[in-house]
Amino acid sequence: MDRPSRPYLDYSVIDTPLSLYIHFPWCARKCPYCDFNSHEVQGDIPETQYVETLVQDLAFELKSESRTNLRSIFMGGGTPSLFSAAAIHTLLANIKDRFDISKSEITLEANPGTFDQAHFDGYRKAGVNRLSIGAQSFSANALTQLGRIHGPDDIQLAYDGARQAGFKRINIDLMHGLPGQTLADALTDLKRAIELQPEHISWYQLTVEPNTKFYKYPPILPKDRVLEDIFIAGNDLLQSAGFLQYEVSAYSLPLEESRHNLNYWQFGDYLGIGAGAHGKISRANQVIRTTKSKMPVEYLQRPEGKLKVVDTKELKLEFLLNTLRLTNGFDLSLFEKTTGLGSGLLDSFLEQAISRGFLVRKINQIIPTEKGRLFLNDLLMLVD
Repeated sequence: MDRPSRPYLDYSVIDTPLSLYIHFPWCARKCPYCDFNSHEVQGDIPETQYVETLVQDLAFELKSESRTNLRSIFMGGGTPSLFSAAAIHTLLANIKDRFDISKSEITLEANPGTFDQAHFDGYRKAGVNRLSIGAQSFSANALTQLGRIHGPDDIQLAYDGARQAGFKRINIDLMHGLPGQTLADALTDLKRAIELQPEHISWYQLTVEPNTKFYKYPPILPKDRVLEDIFIAGNDLLQSAGFLQYEVSAYSLPLEESRHNLNYWQFGDYLGIGAGAHGKISRANQVIRTTKSKMPVEYLQRPEGKLKVVDTKELKLEFLLNTLRLTNGFDLSLFEKTTGLGSGLLDSFLEQAISRGFLVRKINQIIPTEKGRLFLNDLLMLVD
């Protein structure tokens, strides 16, 4: 049965926002499931040089950007919390010289295994107002299998340290469908996360991606029936605790959605700076993708990156890939506004998807059914 839409957020009424993503490519240890652009630290991180290069990268991006407000800033990785508070302060000060960030959501990802109270205090003073803590699991055995450098107690320490530093908005990253995980194990993890009382929980299923250690040496994962049971029971547990699902793997308390991720899913624009960062910018009825060199050494020498105009078919697919992750879907006017294309280009796709029970249409609002959310990949295969 489809669950009712959340009443307090209207996804069809948005402005034309701009966000900023900043990638930090270094980590203490490469996790076997991770396919992000991350590199194990070898010696000292060139912190000062990297921040200077990020500022140069941003200046290059701004040559064709007239907007002066940022809806959000997200510092991801890798492990941004390996960087000092002074480095983050310098970076945000330079961004502030170029944008009004007084009302921006500013998130930094933190690994509990790198927790340092002085860092957290400094991040908050520098202007970071939201912290995302990569817990992944509260099981010591599961964390070992996932190659994490922290234990369950480190999660509590990092969370308490974040509150002590003054963070009022905290996300907990949690995975399910882990090797050997049972329904009871998954629910225990969720209960531990809920007990911390964060404002947001990202609860996503482990998938084995190419170019990872798990792809080369596949772990034994729970069977589909167990995965389904975990998702249903976990979703019910989160909702009973006051968390509402607004995206496939995102749950928040009322009005605590991730503004940055919402901008992605609503197909908004964002600048991407840092090694391996991607960006999306709308220009004169075109959507342009930007990519930066993945290797830190190459990026430090040439941060400008490459540009690509997205063609019509790819543009349709990218729009649907993002917006159909949202529980409330999208309004057809959003498709026209963010792609520059006529909504009639979606007619064939919508007809097939609705007839197969993946979507429902309420006037101009296109909403994924529970089947559509669970089988999003099958739904997207219908895009012509």
